[in-house]
Amino acid sequence: MNKNILTPVFDKMLSRKEKEQLLQQRSLMIWFTGLSGSGKSTLAIALEKELHGRGLLCCMLDGDNIRSGINNNLGFSPEDRIENIRRIAEIGKLFMNTGVITIAAFISPETTMREMAASIIGKDDFLEIYISTPLETCERRDVKGLYAKARKGEIKDFTGVSAPFEPPANPALAIDTSRLTVEEAVNMLLEVVLSKIRIEN
Repeated sequence: MNKNILTPVFDKMLSRKEKEQLLQQRSLMIWFTGLSGSGKSTLAIALEKELHGRGLLCCMLDGDNIRSGINNNLGFSPEDRIENIRRIAEIGKLFMNTGVITIAAFISPETTMREMAASIIGKDDFLEIYISTPLETCERRDVKGLYAKARKGEIKDFTGVSAPFEPPANPALAIDTSRLTVEEAVNMLLEVVLSKIRIEN
C-alpha cells in the first residue's frame, strides 16, 4: 500500500488527556525485562491485581499471549524478534492513548529493542523494570523446561545460554526475585508506579 494515501485522524479523536480524566489515572507503560524464568510475568500479574484493587484500569501484555495471538506469524529470527517488540510497543501505545496503564512482560534482551520500544511509546511514558534474577536461579526454576532443551541444543539462540542478554544501564528499578518475595517486590514497584499514575485535578 502506498503510504501517501493514508490519512490518519488522530487529531479528530478524543485526546489521551480526556480519557485519562475520565478514568482518573495517568497512563504509563511499565516494561518488565529479564531472563526467562526471572519472574517477569509473576510480578506483572501481581502488580496488575494490586493496581486493579485500587480502582485503576490496566492491561497486561505477556510474551506467550502475544505470540499465540497477534504475533503468531513471527518466529525467533533476529528480524522477527525485533518485529515482535515493535508490534508490542505499537499495541501498548494504543492502550496508553486510551488512558490505560499498560504492563508489558518480555525478555527483550537487547538494549536497541528496548530503546525502540521507548521511542515508539515515548520515553517519558516508558518505565523500564529490570528483573535481575541470576541465570542460575532462572535455570533452576526452568518452569517451561526451556533451559534444559537449550543446553541439549534443541533450542538455538536461547537468551542466557546461547544468546546474550544486555542488562539495562539505567532501569527505573531492578528487582532480584531470588532475594525478595512477590509481596516485597510489588511494594517496591508501587513506590515507583503510584506517583507516576496519579492524576492532578
